[in-house]
Amino acid sequence: MIQIVVPLLLLLALKNTNGEPKVFFNRTEVQIHMDEVVPISFTIESISNDSTISNFRATSSNLYVVKLDVPSFNSSLIHNGSYKSFINATGIFLGNAKINMSVIVNGKQVVSEAINVIVIRSVRLVDKLFTASVAILVSILYINFGCAMDWDSCKKTIKRPVGPLIGCFCQFLLMPMISYCLAIVLFPESPEMQLGIFFTGISPSGGASNIWTMLLGGNLNLSVTMTTLCTLAAFGMMPLWIFTLGKHIFDRGNLAMPYDKVATFAIGLIIPLALGYFIQKKLPRLSKVLVRMMKPFSLVLIIFIIVFAIVTNLYLFKLFSWKIILAGMGLPWLGFLSGMLVAIFFRQSNQDVRAIAIETGIQNTGVAIFLLRFSLKQPAADLTTVAPVCCAIMTPLPLLILYIVKIILDRRKQLAASSDNLR
Repeated sequence: MIQIVVPLLLLLALKNTNGEPKVFFNRTEVQIHMDEVVPISFTIESISNDSTISNFRATSSNLYVVKLDVPSFNSSLIHNGSYKSFINATGIFLGNAKINMSVIVNGKQVVSEAINVIVIRSVRLVDKLFTASVAILVSILYINFGCAMDWDSCKKTIKRPVGPLIGCFCQFLLMPMISYCLAIVLFPESPEMQLGIFFTGISPSGGASNIWTMLLGGNLNLSVTMTTLCTLAAFGMMPLWIFTLGKHIFDRGNLAMPYDKVATFAIGLIIPLALGYFIQKKLPRLSKVLVRMMKPFSLVLIIFIIVFAIVTNLYLFKLFSWKIILAGMGLPWLGFLSGMLVAIFFRQSNQDVRAIAIETGIQNTGVAIFLLRFSLKQPAADLTTVAPVCCAIMTPLPLLILYIVKIILDRRKQLAASSDNLR
């Protein structure tokens, strides 16, 4: 058997060295940025100066990701039986594309092995400015919350934690199940989109829930208490969901839970509250001023976050489809509805029902985006964030409508009360 196999291998080796033309790329993978033009070198081997070379062609598996430009043949580039040149690859949008090179040598078509081109997004100054500005504004707002909170009521809430327990049940049981079902139903063939929605659903409640609870007349003390407890509970609950139910979506992944970042977020929430408490107790006049400006400041913050988030993530809108929009609406809106029904079932007060419903529906999309971008390789890290970005945009819509209705109703009550006084 060995006597037969060895000669065959020798014949194949001799055939490959006897001048069969071969075209290949000098790398197996290239990473480029959007709107960047990068030369990708290729080589044609086993040719001579009198070889006939024509029909240079490079094909991309996805022209929406990579566009190619192939220079014409230049015979002066042939040296020692090899022709070395390059094609220009332009990054169009985030994603992966396979590129093949084909050429006719002496009447025979020669095709290269595919090279993988990864298109990613460069980190811009505006992204860093957005993150820093939101962190500063939210910190100022939480100082205001600390000034406005009734700390005695907070103590009573923790002693009888019915509301926070209902909130944690909704946040860490209902929301992961809702997000998982939405992901599987809407994107059965797209694990990237599934991960984006699921990671959003298992994230803790967002700081914006406190703003909306205050604006819609809910129990602010309960809302802030729930946000703090959910953020701390996320240390255990997020890894639990990622490595159990999430394993069905991402069973090939090797996720590293960023405990330090979640801890930083929790501490970053507590420190401004503590500072607000200090101001309330030691500087009552300043505390009253901060409380007075809290509502207008909250509205400015919400508008700023929505507008700036849209501007800095405009590139993601190319990925928006009716399914993405439906998922972005479905996750928070079903969360609002679920939280409200569970709170009503347990006979909570009207203010507590509002706080629990809002707390359930509003997810900390920042945590979801962070986990996705630091757990996955590019460009999947950016592509998956379309789901939390869409959720962040769609979440305030029903709350804004309710707030406008509340303003109208409150105004009517004031006018009715004024007319009654005049009588």
